[in-house]
Amino acid sequence: MKQKEIITPLFMADHQRDDENNVERGVAVKTRPKTKKPSQYRVVLLNDDYTPMDFVIGILVGIFKRSEGEATTIMLAVHKNGVGVCGIYSFEVAETKVGQVMDAAKRAQHPLKCTLEKA
Repeated sequence: MKQKEIITPLFMADHQRDDENNVERGVAVKTRPKTKKPSQYRVVLLNDDYTPMDFVIGILVGIFKRSEGEATTIMLAVHKNGVGVCGIYSFEVAETKVGQVMDAAKRAQHPLKCTLEKA
């Protein structure tokens, strides 16, 4: 006795029926859920009256990989406006960068504050 081949597709597209063998053939298509982009977060430096400007520029160049010019512009925004955006990252990257800034400031005994906020 010949065994029948049975295909149980999720969705039959361009299906054909082979009546001789009583087999239905087709392409099984499975739809995948769309992946959502991860939320983005701003890493922000807050102004204080004690942290030297050169230290802030060093942080921006070293941790955030900014050029000297970009670092100076961001540092001046922090100085004049009380806050400056260092960059926009996924949560994990932003959290890591905040930790790096806070550790560097603590080692250098500066009261520099850094935080993240949803972009």
